[in-house]
Amino acid sequence: MTAVVELTRFRVDPAKAEALRAARPAMLADFRADRTGFLEARLVQVTAEEWLDIVWWASSEDFAESRAKGANRPGIAEFFGLIDALVSSEQGTAGDR
Repeated sequence: MTAVVELTRFRVDPAKAEALRAARPAMLADFRADRTGFLEARLVQVTAEEWLDIVWWASSEDFAESRAKGANRPGIAEFFGLIDALVSSEQGTAGDR
C-alpha cells in the first residue's frame, strides 16, 4: 500500500517540551476520531528546540482535508498551540506501509 507521508518540522521552546509530549495523546485521539485517512504518526525530537512530526495518510486528499480542518478539536488545538514556529512542511509517498 502506498501512503502519503507528511513531514512537518517545527520549533518549541525547550521549557514546553514536556507539555508538548503530554498533549500528544489527546492530539492523536482527536486525529483518529476526526481525520479521514489518518494512519499513524511519529514525533521525533531533533534538537532541544526542533521537532519533526511524521504522519502517514491514506491519500493526498485525506492530508489536504486534514490541513483544511486545522486545529478544530481541543486536543489538536492544545498541541498546535505549543508550537512556536513552523520550520518546514513537506509531502511525499511511502510504498512500504
